[in-house]
This record gives sequence, C-alpha cells and structure tokens, in this order.
Amino acid sequence: MTEYTDHHGPEGLRTRGTIIVVPGRGETRATYARFGKRLAADAYRVRVIDTPDFDTADPTGSLARFGARLADAVEGTAAEDGVVRPVVLVGADIGAAAAALLGREDTPAARRPDAVVLAGLPGHTATVVGAWDHELDVRTSCPAHRGTLTDDSGVRRGSLDDAVPQELLTAAYDSEVAVPALILIGDADPLADHNALVRTAKSLDRARLSVVRGGHHDVLNDLQHRSVAAEIVTFLETLRNELVPVVAVESSAW
Repeated sequence: MTEYTDHHGPEGLRTRGTIIVVPGRGETRATYARFGKRLAADAYRVRVIDTPDFDTADPTGSLARFGARLADAVEGTAAEDGVVRPVVLVGADIGAAAAALLGREDTPAARRPDAVVLAGLPGHTATVVGAWDHELDVRTSCPAHRGTLTDDSGVRRGSLDDAVPQELLTAAYDSEVAVPALILIGDADPLADHNALVRTAKSLDRARLSVVRGGHHDVLNDLQHRSVAAEIVTFLETLRNELVPVVAVESSAW
C-alpha cells in the first residue's frame, strides 16, 4: 500500500512549490482529496501523508521518527531538477502541532520546511466529543465533507477524544517557529484555544493568524473551504514574493 497520495498540477505549467499535507486525528489521506486537488490546480505539487503516530511515552522520539518520514516524503517528490521549493507543511489538528515543531530553528535544515500552515491546532483543555453525530458537528458543517468522513471506512470514529500529548502541545504553542507561518482557526471550533493562538502568533516574527467565520475544527475542509484554500494560496504566493503581498487593497467599501 502506498504511503502517500499525490496531486499534480496541470500539464505544461511550471510547478510553483511543494506542499506536504499532514492530516489530524482519525483522518485518512482521502479526507484531503478535495483540498489537494484545489492546490494542485494552482500548479503546486501536493503530497498527502498519513497522520503522525505519537507515542505519549516518547513524544521526542516520535517527532524524530516523523521528521525522518517527512523528509523521505519530500525527497520523493523530486523531479529531474530536484525538489521544487518552497516546501510548505500544511498540518491539521495533531498534524499542525507536528508541523509547528518541525518549523523550529533547531530542526536540521534538511528537515525544516520553508513555511508552515497550522490549521485547527487543538488547545490544552481536553474536550469530550462523544458520539459520531456530535463528532461530525465538531468537525464540520459542510455536507460534502460530512459525507466523506462518514463513508470512509478508514476514518477512526471517536479519535477526537484521544488525548494529544501535553508535551507536544506545549512545545507547539511555545515552539518559536523560525519560518513564515499561517495559522488558521475556525471561530466555531470548540477544540481550539483562541487566546493561546493569538499569543503564539504575536510572539512570532513572521506569523499570520486568520480566523474563519463559522469555521469548525476541520477548518481546511469545512463549509468555507474555498475561501480557506484561497487564503492558503495567497500565503503561498506571498511567500514566493519574499512575504510582500502581491495584491494590496487601496480602497474598499466592504
């Protein structure tokens, strides 16, 4: 069985960068098919990997093993001219925590991405999600995404009740990410700690916190997925332009 799901840009267009998507608790690579195809349509090379498996007794070792697996995934995207940069990690839920840690200055250069997108980073407070219908409500209000999750036999129901190692969360919130970061949060996400994310974003030199109105925990795949994808593409294009916005609004009535 392949370890990755790949999405390629339109034939004949120059690849603009490499995106590695890291799913969250209970999700499968298929969860991100719509998201991956949308970014690939803008000529980005997208590879979706499996959710990181963190051993609560050995979070440091788990992160090291995940970093090695991620490096292999990146190298596997190389064409004749090598890996197309920038390389950007897009992590959701526990995948966002892992992406934040791999964006630190002390991460070996060969494993450190050029930027990170942190979506739905869970807070420190454990939340009991309970039955599947309630879990769906916590995750998303998008009918298509609800159907994708429900119909996918690989999705592990009840996974949002799994504890995220506190050491991992603490390190993620205090990680001092050394690369540009886009942090995404849904304002209807009961698992998020908005105040903590604001503090984290303000503590970083090159971070942007974007709040999705009405967005739930699966903020990359929720009802507002088109606008969220547009925000990510805008970030990717700004990254390619040395963090200078390509479009600046000079006057607007809305």
